[in-house]
This record gives sequence, C-alpha cells and structure tokens, in this order.
Amino acid sequence: MARLNGDEKRRLAAVAVRNVKPTDKVQRLADGYGMFLEVRPTGAKYWRYSYRFAGKQKTLALGVYPEISLAQARELHRKAYNQVDAGIDPAQVRQAEKLTKHIQSNNSFELLSREFIDHQLVDKSEGHRNRAERLLLRSLSPLSHRPIAEITAPELLAALRRIESTGTLDSARRACQLAGQVYAYAIQTGRAERNIARDLAGALRPVKQTHRAAITDPAMLGKLLRDMEHSTSGIIVKTAMKLSPLLFQRQGEIRAMEWQEISWDESLWEIPAEKMKMRKEHNVPLPRQAIVLLKELYPLTGHGKYVFPSARGASRCLSDGGVRVALRDMGYTKEMVTPHGFRATARTLLDEKLKYRVDVIEHQLAHAVKDPTGRAYNRTSFLDERREMMQAWADYLDSLKNEAS
Repeated sequence: MARLNGDEKRRLAAVAVRNVKPTDKVQRLADGYGMFLEVRPTGAKYWRYSYRFAGKQKTLALGVYPEISLAQARELHRKAYNQVDAGIDPAQVRQAEKLTKHIQSNNSFELLSREFIDHQLVDKSEGHRNRAERLLLRSLSPLSHRPIAEITAPELLAALRRIESTGTLDSARRACQLAGQVYAYAIQTGRAERNIARDLAGALRPVKQTHRAAITDPAMLGKLLRDMEHSTSGIIVKTAMKLSPLLFQRQGEIRAMEWQEISWDESLWEIPAEKMKMRKEHNVPLPRQAIVLLKELYPLTGHGKYVFPSARGASRCLSDGGVRVALRDMGYTKEMVTPHGFRATARTLLDEKLKYRVDVIEHQLAHAVKDPTGRAYNRTSFLDERREMMQAWADYLDSLKNEAS
C-alpha cells in the first residue's frame, strides 16, 4: 500500500460537504482511500475511515462535521492511513491514547498519595496511615494538585524545606521517605517515570538522634505518680495517663485500646497483630490496679468501641497528644518525661530494682525476643512469669506513689 502524502486527488469539496442534505437513508460520500462522510437521516455528519487490518474490515471514527472540517478530517485520515501502511492498527493507537489521557488526568500528587495510602498501607495501623496522610496531604500540600510526573526535585525540596522551617526535622525526613514511596507506586502504575525523591539524598538537614525523656529515679517516679492522681484532666485522658506507666505499652496501642480486646475473666489485654509495630499479636497481663481503672471508666465509654474515645467523636480514639498535654499541664516538660519514655522507665527499674530477667521484660515490651534456637517467642511466652511481673510492677508503683513526699 502506497503511503498517503496529501497530493492525491479527492472527490469531495468543502461546499459539497456543507450543502449535502439528509435523506431517509444513511448516505456515505467517499473522499478516497477509504475515507468517507457518513450523513445520517437526522442530519448528523460523521467522518469515517474504512480499512482492513489483520484480515478484518474496520472503521475508524475521525470526528463530527462541522467540528472537524474537511481539511482536518483528511489530515487525521492521512495519519491513520500511513499507520495501517506501516503495520499499525490506528484503532489500537486511539485506544492507547485514550488510556494515556485517562491516566494523565488522574495523576495529581494528592490523588496518587491517597491511592498509595489506600492500596499500599492497608495492612498498617490506623495511626500509621493517619501520620502518612497528614505528611503527604497537609505537610506537602503545595504539591497536592500538581501532576506527579511534572513535579521537579527542587519543587519537592522546597516543600520539604517548608516542613524543616518549623523545626520538625524528623517529619521532613519522613515526608521525603513517603514521597519516595508514592513515586515508586506512581512508576508501578504508569503515571511517573522516575523517582525524584531519590535525587534529594543528603539534601535535608540531619536529625540529631535523641532518646525520649524517661524518669528512672524511683523518688521522682513516685512524685509523678502522685501528681497524676491530682491531675485536672478529664477521666478519659487521666486514665490513659495512669495506665501508661502501669502497662508501659506504646502510646498508639494504649490510645487505640478497644473494649473487645479486654478479657475480664483472664485479666488480659489481647492486642491484635495489625495494631502492633512488629505485626505480631501481643498479650498484656492486667494487674489488679489496671482492672480497677478500666472498670471505673467502663460506665462512661463501655458502650462504644474505644476505651479512650476522642473528644471529637467516639468513632476515633484519643489523639496522640492527649497524654502528652496532660503531662505538660502538670508541669512536666518534654525534657523531663514523655509518654513513650514510660517504656524505658519500666525496662530500667524492672531490671535494676525488681531484678526480673531481661528476656521476660523485653517480651512484655513486645520487642523481638528469640529463644536459644533463634526462633521468635509466641504471644503466650512467659505468660505466667509476665503475670507475676506485671502485678509486682503495679505494687511497686503504688509503693513509690505512697512514699512520695
């Protein structure tokens, strides 16, 4: 088949196309080389290209007259004709172009970030997903409506510098990591070709690693426990705060505690794997003091899902700032104590003062602990020892509180 260059003689004239009248039947006015004008009885006029490809007869729509003029239709026909001559099906090219346009219309940074959270973080905890959403959609909001493939490395760096300027260096680095994961997802789904976050390696200010403040002096701990008793916080926040040193689990786990996870008969808090950092189920023996606190709170929040519901609605749990703010209101600065620091407090004093075995303590902290053969202990490991240890720890905290001056 000879290639069509535009010099071939045509049968139709612009005036004929304009003046053709509809009849009671469909009319097809040929323009040559498979192109024709289809005139419907309704008066509608359509440009068409009829061709054979891979042994099949096909028809390609070229547009609607007068939106597409005769000259424009011929140019579209010429392109399609030459594609067929080159062994390319123009219908498949048209379909691929439509798919590309659809993909490009759904490639903003915000949309890709939401897709990434919904598809790639589905197995993560609610707190993890909330943090990712906050960093990607709020902290990096200047990029929200930009097509992800058009964002440059300097643009992303500028948005990250904006986070750095608030003093939250760790948040800036985490936002960069998440942006890199969003770009990886965009590449996998055909909406980006390169990961610009990788170009920013070393561009952000380094984060100085610091340990979360924790009280390990028994006398100071006793004073803190006594001050908790006199806290003016509401009962929900106050109970969460009092349980923090008593159970010394991660704050996200305590805040998201659900009533259905409490086994009253066994005095056990059974945390499902999806809520745990290590993605393994974890059992927390509840000492008598913890049971008393929970039973006091039950009449207030027991009708809902969460033990510690948010003040903004029972459908969500207490915010991550609840216990921290309560500590600050009592006069304890972040240099003195943090909610997470209660884990270090228990780790130190259970070892040094109460002389419990480190492997039992570590298991209660839900750290990765392996047996002599290298296998990870299961959730019921040392359960009897941990029950005894947790009760001894609660009694020890009571003694420190009672001795505080």
